[in-house]
Amino acid sequence: MCNACVIESVKQTMMSRRSLFMGVAASGAAAIASSALSARPALAEARGKVLDLTYVFDEKFPTFDGVPGIAYEEAVNFDASGYQLWKITVFEHSGTHVDAPLHFSKDGMSVAELPPESLICPLCVVDITAKARDDANAALEAEDVEAWDSAHGAIPAGACVAMHSGWGAKVATPAFRNTPDGAFAFPGFGKSATDLLATMDVAAIASDTLSLDPGNSADFAVHNSWLPGGRYGIENLAHVDQLPAKGATIFVGAPKHARGTGGPARVMALV
Repeated sequence: MCNACVIESVKQTMMSRRSLFMGVAASGAAAIASSALSARPALAEARGKVLDLTYVFDEKFPTFDGVPGIAYEEAVNFDASGYQLWKITVFEHSGTHVDAPLHFSKDGMSVAELPPESLICPLCVVDITAKARDDANAALEAEDVEAWDSAHGAIPAGACVAMHSGWGAKVATPAFRNTPDGAFAFPGFGKSATDLLATMDVAAIASDTLSLDPGNSADFAVHNSWLPGGRYGIENLAHVDQLPAKGATIFVGAPKHARGTGGPARVMALV
């Protein structure tokens, strides 16, 4: 066989094999893509809006002890250096924030140790606005959980249960924190509710006020029972009035600093 014929024969064989490999590769890629699409979490298929449940955090935001929760110190000046940088001092439990188990237990999980799967939850919103209109220290109790369950179905395991007290409307006023005479006054969870929620394997509770406990609590009963059980809480949740009772998914951007008892968080919901 002449050299030219040999070369042409080899060329045709290589082209044929190349076509075969390309076909196999294309089929494999299609199969992988199909598998990836079918494996995508259901959340990725959602077609809702994102609602920010986080307050802007500055020196004026109300805090439990009345001391500003954040302070800024200029570390790098833009005019002098061409970029800018702040040194920030933050109290962990300020603004929209997470309470980790370590907050009320000596050796509980820190905020950095919260399982990531517990930070993306079905969101159930329990409305106690009528009760809170009559009592500034109203508590979300077991009967409210049971009423929600009757109206909307069982609260799923791993859910975050949020209290809607209507207190967000007061956030820019002194009434968000206390009465005119200075006494703490804001709604919170009652222990009867959180004890019941614990039996349902709820991952987190969230309040639209300064605390998980009502303002007039003398013993922080909910903090002392809910958090040491390995669950977490969220305080100062914003825009709760815009959430449906069920059907939303909450995403908790918890901080991840070592030994953290909690900390400011960016919290959002897919509605």
